[in-house]
Amino acid sequence: AELADRLSRHRAVERVRYPGLPTDPGHQRAREQMDAFGAVMSIEVRGGLAAADRVTRLTRLWVHATSLGGVESTLERRRRWPGESPTIPDNLVRLSVGIEDVEDLWADLDTALNAAVEGAGSA
Repeated sequence: AELADRLSRHRAVERVRYPGLPTDPGHQRAREQMDAFGAVMSIEVRGGLAAADRVTRLTRLWVHATSLGGVESTLERRRRWPGESPTIPDNLVRLSVGIEDVEDLWADLDTALNAAVEGAGSA
């Protein structure tokens, strides 16, 4: 929840998809059905596909993987395979938050997001 909140205020993030945020369209339903909101969220990175790819390449603590089953934090840009639904935005990055310290995870994401935005300006 802390990372979702910080990401929602980051200049490099267009949108955070996390039912724990009051601004999420599914928030009320999640409140009615869940005791907690979980550790999976998605972000849409400002700067499109190239910026989203840069974020996934530039993180150091986050493991670039599809799996959601481990204790390590993972991320991936979802629409990188030809068969993915066209309804998934090109710049969507899915995050699964693990057991690492939130400050370490935030520092890693913040650095990658800032570098992605700066890289988009020079591209």
